[in-house]
Amino acid sequence: MPVWCCRCSLAGHFRNYSDTETEGEIFNSFVQYFGDNLGPKVKGMPLVEETSLLEDSSATLPMVIIGNGPSGICLSYMLSGYRPYLSSEAIHPNTILHSKLEEARHLSIVDQDLEYLSEGLEGRSSNPVAVLFDTLLHPDADFGYESPSILHWKLEQHHYIPHLVLGKGPPGGAWHNMEGSMLTISFGNWMELPGLQFKDWISSKRRNLKGDRVMPEEIARYYKHYVKVMGLQKNFRENTYITSVSRLYRDQGDNGSQDRDISTKHLQNQKSKFIKRNWEIRGYQRIAGGSHVPFCLFAENVALATGTLDSPAHLEVEGEEFPFVFHSMPEFGAAINKGKLCGRVDPVLIVGSGLTAADAVLCAYNNNIPVIHVFRRRVTDPSLIFKQLPKKLYPEYHKVYHMMCSQSYSADSGPLSDYTSFPEHRVLSFKADMKCILQSVSGLKKIFKLSAAVILIGSHPNLSFLKEQGCYLGRNSSQPITCKGNPVEVDAYTYECVKEANLFALGPLVGDNFVRFLKGGALGVTRCLATRQKKKQHLFVQRGGGDGVA
Repeated sequence: MPVWCCRCSLAGHFRNYSDTETEGEIFNSFVQYFGDNLGPKVKGMPLVEETSLLEDSSATLPMVIIGNGPSGICLSYMLSGYRPYLSSEAIHPNTILHSKLEEARHLSIVDQDLEYLSEGLEGRSSNPVAVLFDTLLHPDADFGYESPSILHWKLEQHHYIPHLVLGKGPPGGAWHNMEGSMLTISFGNWMELPGLQFKDWISSKRRNLKGDRVMPEEIARYYKHYVKVMGLQKNFRENTYITSVSRLYRDQGDNGSQDRDISTKHLQNQKSKFIKRNWEIRGYQRIAGGSHVPFCLFAENVALATGTLDSPAHLEVEGEEFPFVFHSMPEFGAAINKGKLCGRVDPVLIVGSGLTAADAVLCAYNNNIPVIHVFRRRVTDPSLIFKQLPKKLYPEYHKVYHMMCSQSYSADSGPLSDYTSFPEHRVLSFKADMKCILQSVSGLKKIFKLSAAVILIGSHPNLSFLKEQGCYLGRNSSQPITCKGNPVEVDAYTYECVKEANLFALGPLVGDNFVRFLKGGALGVTRCLATRQKKKQHLFVQRGGGDGVA
């Protein structure tokens, strides 16, 4: 089957195709946009079969971003040439950081030493650049202040780095699929992206603003609008599904050979024989009518911005596949909306001790559905997320935490009518008659009849398009990638994967779940690419590259 193959050095300008466009017409629309820039060689380039490769690897995208959530959007914004500078009248409350910024006020933050600026800063992220960027955008946010950003942004088009952003749905990623009845854990202004204040946008959409936390649906619409108003649409491609991302190698001894994919075993045996080349990205796009159009892209760099919500984590216990066992809030919410659980005497089992599990508890509680809440930690565990949230700002979550502590199971009284917590318990199995067996840390077993079960113990990213499912990129290469337990191991200041050059990861993949902090990844990646671009241009000029324009 033919594919569209984009190997050009300009960013793709992909429009929405009508039902009647053939694959040949789709390809011709690419040529029409790229042709003037790439010359007759590309204008005459035929469609290629999915299994074939073009020999010329010079016409390659500098960057392909996989994932169009806030991480991918923010990276596209900065790669498009938007640069942050210290505002003329701004004074950062951290006097040491401010004095460092004053030393190079004439330079954008992208052109400064991020390690130097990040030194000594503390925050709720383990990634120093994430903490730096957050404190520049939201000074003293962790102390409850709503201080304005000390940055102002300039569009410098000569800094544009051609790129594509590939996503399954509209810009905003997983935010378009989140349960709409819950408020976001972060304030609206913490969810915003550079250059467009969320408060300004939301005030034009609704008059009645109660509090600072908002609905996920509003955040999703904000991200979609952001891409449009910032002029980033040409870089975004929706309805795309990635099937493989592989490194191409070239034999050192054969200058005329084409790039090819080399097996891991063969590469290990003859490592010195091959030169790393570009990335090959394969996948398909869903178009109107449900048909799939395969594609093949080539890139010098790839950024993984997929998030971690693709695959809900399972308990891996007997009976977990029964239809009364859910693994996401949308599934649970749909069952309630359809009236399947209303009026049921048997409780809903909710498993997990995070905020999503707390959302499920609140959802059931507000719909008068009794809850059995099971989690493996002690209620005094200092790592529980509730202990990190101020009570005044998050009263509903502290209400859940209070119930977890005060309404725990007692062998004498049995389950309470509306809510009962089971600290330090785990699920052993589910039965076809909708019963569940629980076991305490001491080994004592209990059986309960349920109306439903909701397993909310986290989720995993889908990195099936990478070799070894991407496990080799993690800190522990023998385990799947997870946000908390085994994130992708990256350089602290460039976000480049430690175990794979020219492959970057940001957002939840590197442990930054909150939008506040995932923006730092965009800064780190942009600085890395900009620095390398300058080095290439410098070498080009040194070697007598004509007028010095690379």
